[in-house]
Amino acid sequence: MADQTPGERLVTVIAQLREHCPWMGALTHASLVEYLLEEAYEVAEAIEDGHPDAELQGELGDVLLQVVLHARLAEERGSFTFDDVARGLGAKMVRRNPHVFRPDGSLQDSFPATLEEIEQKWDAVKRAERPERRHAFDGIPEALPALAKAQKSLDRADRAGLGLPAGVPVPANEDELGNLLLAVVRSARDGGMDAERALRAAVGRYQRDQGHQNDQAPS
Repeated sequence: MADQTPGERLVTVIAQLREHCPWMGALTHASLVEYLLEEAYEVAEAIEDGHPDAELQGELGDVLLQVVLHARLAEERGSFTFDDVARGLGAKMVRRNPHVFRPDGSLQDSFPATLEEIEQKWDAVKRAERPERRHAFDGIPEALPALAKAQKSLDRADRAGLGLPAGVPVPANEDELGNLLLAVVRSARDGGMDAERALRAAVGRYQRDQGHQNDQAPS
């Protein structure tokens, strides 16, 4: 064990726990979903609240545990391993960032100066990888919270040159924005409405409308 890297040791420990710990042995991909989401939110909280680096390190470890567990479950049924996950991710980062890497993984001689150039290259590679995704909104997880889904949808629409819904005067800072959003939720509550459901429905209508217009547009 002494010659194992920390990552290799972690994979070994999880494999042993899966074999010898009844609780670990009973885990499934489905039963792990709630823990994966919880750990991701705890990382976000540690960052946003400025927790000490040692705490952030621990929270990142908890997220890594979820990745290793899912990979172990897949390995047990002969599908893929943690190394396959890491190898695939490294290859994808090289492939999706041609502004930094050549196809063989070596660095380019020069790099683009603007975020717009980077986004254009990234989007072009993603379209080539997933030609079945015909619309800007394809691939946005349905299970995203409504507010995150709305922001991601608008980001995608803006980059694709689609129409954006009408906005309101832009708040001066995130404190003002938070107060505005809270006031909207308060109004929904007072009116007996569900703000999450209402926004999710509005995002769905917007995506469908833009998708329909995109279908009708000349290619």
